[in-house]
Amino acid sequence: MARAAPLLSLAAGVLPEFSPEQTVAAAIAGGWPAAGIWYDPKSWTPATTIEVRDRAADAGLAILDIEVIWLKPGPDDPAHFAAIDAGAAIGARNVLIVSSEDDTGRAAGKLNRLGNHAAAMGLRACLEFAAFTTVGDIASAVALLDAADCDNLGLLIDPLHLARTGGSPADLSSVDPQRFPYAQFCDAPAHGPPPGDVPEIIREALDLRLMPGEGELPLDDLLAQLPPATPLSVELRSAALRDDHPDPADRARALLAATQRWFAA
Repeated sequence: MARAAPLLSLAAGVLPEFSPEQTVAAAIAGGWPAAGIWYDPKSWTPATTIEVRDRAADAGLAILDIEVIWLKPGPDDPAHFAAIDAGAAIGARNVLIVSSEDDTGRAAGKLNRLGNHAAAMGLRACLEFAAFTTVGDIASAVALLDAADCDNLGLLIDPLHLARTGGSPADLSSVDPQRFPYAQFCDAPAHGPPPGDVPEIIREALDLRLMPGEGELPLDDLLAQLPPATPLSVELRSAALRDDHPDPADRARALLAATQRWFAA
């Protein structure tokens, strides 16, 4: 029986070698209703904001998220607040945050400030956990969000990271559903690199993801635990996909077709 497809968004990581402007153009050409945008403070300019905003608005393309704010040890990074401001300017709904801040108290404080700034700018700030960050599983992520004490902070679930950190869809049942404004989506083998092999875990996350239905992740179970119609950022980072579809619009089109086939099956 076919599954009801929610809002599907082309994740920025699908097109890592292309600019935000090219990502928007590829998403539009590929038929996506939404896209995610990568923010690089070294290359983002006012012209980037204008072109991304106007192209997306003219085509009716939603901007599901802007990424990535990566917390590091040390003081607040002004670029993190600038990323939120850029997201607001292009109409993004969410901003993605990961953390390598090794002090839980400092991390909570930074999340609180970023979450409140995002709220003032009209975005939801969402924390993603992964085996290669200091927030290494869903329980740690929930605990950090609780410590940050900001209603505007959400929890971003990536099915690959959930599986590789020893989690399962059932773990979502104990989390407030309002924590999930959107989620990521991809497939992978049931078993991956050994838990301690961080370089291989990173390589899998960046290069070895599979199209929905080509792997063995419990995607139906995951969707059943998320609130109905939760938007999905299709985070298909894949060297094979990049090699097979060097043209960004062709890549976007191929990924959307594969994702829609999974939902129609």
